[in-house]
Amino acid sequence: MQPFGPSLTRALSIAALGIGLALPLAAKAQAPAGAANTLDAVRARGSLICGVNTGLAGFAQPDSQGVWRGFDADYCRAVAAAIFGDPNKVRFVPTTAQVRFTALQSGEVDMLARNTTWTLSRDTSLGLDFTATNFYDGQGFMVKASAGVKSAKELEGATICVQPGTTTEQNLTDWARANRIRFTPVVIERLEELLSAYVSGRCDAYTTDVSGLAATRSAQQRPADHLILPDIISKEPLALGVRQGDARFADITRWVHFLLLSAEEFGITQANVDQMANDPRPEVQRILGKNGGLGEMLGLQNGWAVNVLKAVGNYGELFQRHLVPLGIQRGPNALWTQGGLQFSPPFR
Repeated sequence: MQPFGPSLTRALSIAALGIGLALPLAAKAQAPAGAANTLDAVRARGSLICGVNTGLAGFAQPDSQGVWRGFDADYCRAVAAAIFGDPNKVRFVPTTAQVRFTALQSGEVDMLARNTTWTLSRDTSLGLDFTATNFYDGQGFMVKASAGVKSAKELEGATICVQPGTTTEQNLTDWARANRIRFTPVVIERLEELLSAYVSGRCDAYTTDVSGLAATRSAQQRPADHLILPDIISKEPLALGVRQGDARFADITRWVHFLLLSAEEFGITQANVDQMANDPRPEVQRILGKNGGLGEMLGLQNGWAVNVLKAVGNYGELFQRHLVPLGIQRGPNALWTQGGLQFSPPFR
């Protein structure tokens, strides 16, 4: 292992690490006056406004034509398809980690599908509700392979790149304190600038959710030059978010997620959804709107699920299309029938 040299003398003390890194929480935020009418507002506008990452490969990133692609971007399309029958009736608004909650509170966006961790303080103090965990993740570290580091506990004295206003920042502080590891944080808000600092060598390590590390690594000219360490230091349930006080719209985003899971479980795909309308299983009939009137209960057409699945496919198809190419395995995001955590309540 190569030493991190003078960074040891520059490292902050453990006590100093706690200063300014806690998530700033004001008094409990109040939902905007129109929060209870999001669905009506979306329909009147003619499009869904979805808050996404500023650019994270596999999750939400504009392609060379400016079209947003990725796992989270397709969740936005799925909700638009549920409401309008058209996945293209969505406008993507890139949001940084620090402004994403303000964008939702203020009504700038209707929902967040933006690798955001569900925590108690966020759930109760920021004027939003989390509706469904669409990706189970955990925080890790990435280093240059040439550094010879094999474990995060070898990062004593290292400079570590981290975004402010994230659970990542607090987790890093807590982990370092618990393991008596000194480090120097390099805190940069814009993801592009943060990654540039890591790649250029300004930081010895970069920390974020493992999915984000995999996305970053895959985008490098020589991915093999970067090593994702095996240490996982947190639980990061990444969830969809809506404004508080709007149970109807929350239900729609929640059941869109459950639809994607149930469709995978029952073998309903983007390609066979029309044929599956003849499947005799009662729950499949209810999912596809053949009976039960479940769409009406959500304030949608009874064929909403067919529209969603034709637009984006099921959960497994989204995962295969966007995340497997990055080297991300299903792991805890496998269905419950395959030993994972992803589980839908019954459609009945």
